[in-house]
Amino acid sequence: RPGEERELKAIAHRYARALADVVIERGTAEAVKAELAAFAQMVGESVDLRNFLANPAVARSQKQAVVEKLIGRLNGSKTLRNLLLVLVDNRRAVLLSEISEAFEAELRARLGVAKAEVTSARDLSGEERTELVRTLERLTGKRVEASYSLNPELIAGAQVRIGSTVYDGSVR
Repeated sequence: RPGEERELKAIAHRYARALADVVIERGTAEAVKAELAAFAQMVGESVDLRNFLANPAVARSQKQAVVEKLIGRLNGSKTLRNLLLVLVDNRRAVLLSEISEAFEAELRARLGVAKAEVTSARDLSGEERTELVRTLERLTGKRVEASYSLNPELIAGAQVRIGSTVYDGSVR
């Protein structure tokens, strides 16, 4: 099934690129990114909702009605609404998580943003985080969005992963 998986990934990327075209043109990239991530998380956390959206026996109109209610609850934008209804119409709602991830990666690539995963021995202060991000931005020449986690196996310092590059300033 690797061929099928590749095809689904390609489909997710097509939706992500199309959505990126729209939100960049409208200047709503960050807002839609947050909305889509929240909706994808909601679907990801609910087995019932995932099964409902994936079930071919459930009428599209029923799925659309549920999606409309959920968008209303999230106070979602017209852009999110349109995307989700297209996904339901084309039986692609099951790819929501993949589309959300591909969309975030597409936005980072287009907007010159690097995603940094920082693992440290202890919580970094706000000042330390700011300085680290500044240094990484100088190194990469891109704007850096960092996510932080702790690793108790580290004695001191931090490890940073940006794409396939690892900067290791840790002590084990």
